[in-house]
Amino acid sequence: MTLTMPPELREQLDALYAEGLANDATHTRYTERMMHLEPQTAELVALLLRLGQRRSILEIGTSSGYSTLWLAWAASTTGGHVTSIDLVEHKHALAEANLRRAGLHDQVTLLVGDATAIVTELSGPFDAVFFDADRVSAPRQLELLLPKLTSNALLMHDNATLPPGELAPYLAAVAALPRVDHMVFPIGKGLSVAYRAGA
Repeated sequence: MTLTMPPELREQLDALYAEGLANDATHTRYTERMMHLEPQTAELVALLLRLGQRRSILEIGTSSGYSTLWLAWAASTTGGHVTSIDLVEHKHALAEANLRRAGLHDQVTLLVGDATAIVTELSGPFDAVFFDADRVSAPRQLELLLPKLTSNALLMHDNATLPPGELAPYLAAVAALPRVDHMVFPIGKGLSVAYRAGA
């Protein structure tokens, strides 16, 4: 799969992904690792956002902005905006610099702090949510977000198949939602995609 994005942005993304791999090979602490989204998964996420004309996108797990760049680029094609949350201050600074370099800074609002606490305060509505951070907190974050979603919301979560079972509570919570179509794509570390059809 290859999306038609500007070549200079593609080059930046490729370099950022390579930097993330090199960084993670030498660091073990969560706060120091970038844990970037797999490129194929990033392309699928961006494609789904563009196909669905998503305009109000929430990302939980910014890291240094690799996935955020994909979301911001998709939002730039739909007239949308991304709100992205990360716990680690220095990753926020990296993401901001990467977004500025790509010319996509105005497409994103970056928030730093505990995602569950921040989600509690957000007003929404969001028509797409991409979870890629603390998997243990995802079910609670989903619960808090449900009243803040549009009627036809798209919910995505990375790491759906690795490590096995760790995302089970979130997947069960999604499966229990009414009017939701859900499947896990065997791409990267597994991408959970759920679509809530409008009333």
